[in-house]
Amino acid sequence: MNARRLTTTLLTSTMLATFPALVLTQQVQAQEAPTTVATGTDDKGIEVIVTAQKRSQKLQDVPVSIQVLGTKKLDQLNISSFSDYAAQLPSVSFQNSPYQGSSVYFRGVASGGDGNHSGPQPSAGVYLDEQAVTTIGGPLDVHIYDMARIESLAGPQGTLYGASSEAGTIRLITNKPDHSGFYGRFDADVNLVSNGGTGGKLEGMLNVPISDRVAARFVGWTDHQAGFIDNVPGTRSFIGGLTVNNNDFVKKNYNDIDIYGGRAALKIDLDDNWTVDAGIIAQDQRSNGSGGYDPQVGDLEVQHFLPEHGHDRFAQASLTVQGKIGNFDITYAGAYMDRKLDTAADYTDYAEAYDQLYAGSGGVAGYFYFSNDAGDPISSQQLIIGADHFTKQSHELRIASPSTDRLRFVAGVFEQRQTHFIHQDYQVAGLATDLSVTGHPGTLWLTQQSRIDRDAAIFGEISFDITPTLTVTAGGRSFTYDNSLIGFFGFGESPGYDAGTEPANGAGASSGERRCLTTATLGAINPKDPPGTKLPASVAGSPCTDLGVQNADGSISPKRAEGSGFSPKLNLSWKATPDLMVYGTWSKGFRPGGINRRGSVGDYAPDYLTNIELGWKASLLDRKMHFNGAIYDQKWESFQFAFLGPNSFTEIHNGPDATIKGIEADISWTPTDHLIISANGAYTDATTQNNLCAFDGDTTPDCSGIVTTYETHYDNPTQTPELVGTDNQDFISAPKGTRLPITPKFKFAGSVRYHWEMGKYAPYWQVAVTSQSKASSDLRTNVIETGTGDHVNPAALTGELKGFTNIDLALGTQWDTWTAEFYIRNLTDERDQLSRYQECGSCYQRPYIVTNTPRTIGLRLGSKF
Repeated sequence: MNARRLTTTLLTSTMLATFPALVLTQQVQAQEAPTTVATGTDDKGIEVIVTAQKRSQKLQDVPVSIQVLGTKKLDQLNISSFSDYAAQLPSVSFQNSPYQGSSVYFRGVASGGDGNHSGPQPSAGVYLDEQAVTTIGGPLDVHIYDMARIESLAGPQGTLYGASSEAGTIRLITNKPDHSGFYGRFDADVNLVSNGGTGGKLEGMLNVPISDRVAARFVGWTDHQAGFIDNVPGTRSFIGGLTVNNNDFVKKNYNDIDIYGGRAALKIDLDDNWTVDAGIIAQDQRSNGSGGYDPQVGDLEVQHFLPEHGHDRFAQASLTVQGKIGNFDITYAGAYMDRKLDTAADYTDYAEAYDQLYAGSGGVAGYFYFSNDAGDPISSQQLIIGADHFTKQSHELRIASPSTDRLRFVAGVFEQRQTHFIHQDYQVAGLATDLSVTGHPGTLWLTQQSRIDRDAAIFGEISFDITPTLTVTAGGRSFTYDNSLIGFFGFGESPGYDAGTEPANGAGASSGERRCLTTATLGAINPKDPPGTKLPASVAGSPCTDLGVQNADGSISPKRAEGSGFSPKLNLSWKATPDLMVYGTWSKGFRPGGINRRGSVGDYAPDYLTNIELGWKASLLDRKMHFNGAIYDQKWESFQFAFLGPNSFTEIHNGPDATIKGIEADISWTPTDHLIISANGAYTDATTQNNLCAFDGDTTPDCSGIVTTYETHYDNPTQTPELVGTDNQDFISAPKGTRLPITPKFKFAGSVRYHWEMGKYAPYWQVAVTSQSKASSDLRTNVIETGTGDHVNPAALTGELKGFTNIDLALGTQWDTWTAEFYIRNLTDERDQLSRYQECGSCYQRPYIVTNTPRTIGLRLGSKF
């Protein structure tokens, strides 16, 4: 895949077509597809059509909590990325991982800790048209341009959308090719970030009718996002007298991003009943610098000492076939996605923290025996090189009866397979060969694993009109899942350690090569220094296998987590008047269990979300106002909880149950032909229902029990292995009633837009506001700090996500086919705290803040032809 080349081709074709086509402007203006806004109707009174229930319906007739951002709204708010549209959706919250992108949540279904390698599957799904674009590592951040609409479906959507839609689904619906005529558009933007760099983007679209039954559509974009975080001069001093500086990496506007991408779609009407839509999308994103800033250093500043960058690229090919057999609608939707993510991250903060935690052992260099081949001490700084490769293929076949029938249904089958190759290389410059992982000179720690997640389902919903105004809908999804994980994680083994001539790498080599499966470890639990000959590596690039299941014939199989279940749904809707509908829903969402890549931690179980909801959709004031909303009560059972455990290693556990109660509403009002007012908001109260215990296995409600774990020691190869128990006094890590993290109690978004006419010009102004209250960044209030054994409060030490309010202004005009706009985003230069993180997951000395872009002033120019 070469996303840059694809983008260049698409943009070039679009721009070249622009100028000769301008003379045809008046002729083709009437041929453009109508656009919509996020209300029950667009600004011309045309009803918005959505496909949230996998059939076309009017927005105000859908008994689901759904918010819609239509083409015009997306353009008016200058939305081009995930964080842009997530800010406009009242029930959606998110956090940004500095390494794997964004994690999205609905209605407070968030426990924190997502975004790490081989974590749980997402609880919310993101779809591009008919195909999911949610990988194991989170959703793709698809550039938003030439979109028909974005649909946000809050609450469990498992019946129609599956396991990764346990709490909700976001659907990105593209504009499709059409045969009505040749037309297109382009838009250009240049902007200046306060105390930052200069950014800009160029976007284009071209619709090409090939015949009366075949049409193509091409979209391309390039987006340079200016940096605004500075890497300022600094030093770090370590026990033993070593001091390092970052002189080679000092740079202003350290975190700039470049994005290139494009879409191509082909629509073929085989006859009057059957249509084929084929498409491909590709995007290439290159980022530099740090994902967050260090408030201990200064506002929008960091002190980093090694090179940092990211390269995230993906391509997805899709095929949708729609047609009729008799009166029944048949749809096949399939897709294949390939995503590669390469990262380099400075881990000097980790070395700094552990240097203090292990001061009694001579600092981190003494504890980990850092030295070169000559035996001389070296810097304990680490550079993490990551390479993740995701693939995803899915197939769905469904049938729908006529939507006008009194008894109607949608039913189908679904199959999906996802893979994730994980490579994490913790490099230490000059590390001795015998202290390195075998075959990887300079590598202190290596993770080399292969994960495969499979699921299949049969689903359906059936609706019956009890009366012309009263409808009952029942649905369900019967599913199976099979998730597997195999590979290597850990340190090297120091060949001279057994002879007493060399130190054991990694503080005793508690994981890694000294726990690899051998010909003598069949049936052993967590073997250490096992006798026998190591079995071959199961994943290419690793020295051996320490995460897998050894078979009697000497082969190694992946660890597996398998299961099945059923997600039900029941809905009753009443059309009280032509302008008022009320509905009630009971539904259940599901997320599969999985495998921990730390071998000493057991598998984690599925979690479930039960939702009871009462909603309404009202059209008022002669349908100039639409007021929609929902009140809900959810129970999240044994929620999956991911965090960085000892040595910053990801663990996933099942926590207690949680209760989530809230209300969400949106209103749109067009009091005159020139004024449009819209607003939405949500209140979310999400708390744990029981104590969160520090260790798995304690069934006492007050977490006062003793938890015993076991591991097999091979201290003497001639001695029979024995089980040695370790007793841990459990304790409360988060008490009953603790608020779930990430999601604010209050969230609001609103806009006012006014336009008028001045001859051939149509000037306008717009004010848009987004606001949310504070939230916690970590669920836990009590953990044991690595090294010291002290009890510390992660939520307090990482810090809360402070509330914020953003104001965006725009002033522009339209004339003929052109639009010009001057805008200011983040007028008050607010520092939104989108997420907080620490490089050292089990020590809390230097929290980082991922923030929004500072005040940005820009100009936009666009034209349709």
